[in-house]
Amino acid sequence: MTITIYHNPRCSKSRQALQLIGEHGQQARVINYLDTPPSHAELEHILQLLGLEPRELMRRKEAEYAELGLDNPALSRAALIDAMVRHPRLIERPIVISGQRAVIGRPPEKVLELL
Repeated sequence: MTITIYHNPRCSKSRQALQLIGEHGQQARVINYLDTPPSHAELEHILQLLGLEPRELMRRKEAEYAELGLDNPALSRAALIDAMVRHPRLIERPIVISGQRAVIGRPPEKVLELL
């Protein structure tokens, strides 16, 4: 089973999650999502796997969240997902996917649920 991690190498939690995957003998396909953001369709799929709504996957303390007015309850699901595609720093990290299951690696030990 292929393990995919949406990774930010500058994030300690993301680095720890990647390290845990390796320590358990698994090879991960690493996507540096700040350089290669997921598409709208990919984010829809990730949200489905996580069982989350778009705002639940957003880093609400990032400046872009306030600057873009993303706390507006009138914004549609599609608008929130589009904001994450255009501003990938808003996406919580790391996201680890294995088959039809996914977790957010906060804390990093959550990835062990997939291994």
